[in-house]
Amino acid sequence: MMFDYIHSHQAGFWIALGFLLLALEVLVFGFTTLVMFFAGLGALTAGVLMKVGVLPSTWIAGIACFGISTGVYSVLLWKPLQRIQANSTPQQKQSSDLIGLAFVLEQDISTTQTGTTRYSGVNWRVEIDRDAGVETLNKGQRVVVSSVDAGVFRVIPE
Repeated sequence: MMFDYIHSHQAGFWIALGFLLLALEVLVFGFTTLVMFFAGLGALTAGVLMKVGVLPSTWIAGIACFGISTGVYSVLLWKPLQRIQANSTPQQKQSSDLIGLAFVLEQDISTTQTGTTRYSGVNWRVEIDRDAGVETLNKGQRVVVSSVDAGVFRVIPE
C-alpha cells in the first residue's frame, strides 16, 4: 500500500527525500560532511524535474537524475563550500581569568627558550608571546599573561 502510494507520487517522494537529507546534514551533522547536502540537492532536482514534467515519473529516471545531479552538485560546489567552511572557522579568542595576571619571572626566557612558574599549585611553562615585540625577558622582570593554553602562559613585559 505504501509502496503503491510512493510509486504513484514519485515527484513528492524525491522532494521529501531531498528535504530529509538536507535536514539531516544541517541538524545532525552540522553541515560538516556535505555528502548528504549534495544528495539532498540531487533528490530535490529529481523531484522538481518530475513535478514540472521534464522528467518522466519512473524509478529509472528518478534514480538516474538523482545520481547524476548529485555528482554535478558535488563537482560544482565542493571547492566553494570548502572555502566557506574554512573561512567561517572562528579565530579562537581565548578568554580566561588568568589573562592579565602579573608575576615576576624566575629565570631568563627567550623566543627559543621557555621558563616555568608555579601558580595555584600548578607548574606552568612560560613563553614570550609572539606579539610581545621582544626577543628576551630577564629573570626578575615583571610580566603579564597575554594568553593561556593548556599548561602554558604566554607573556608580555608589563
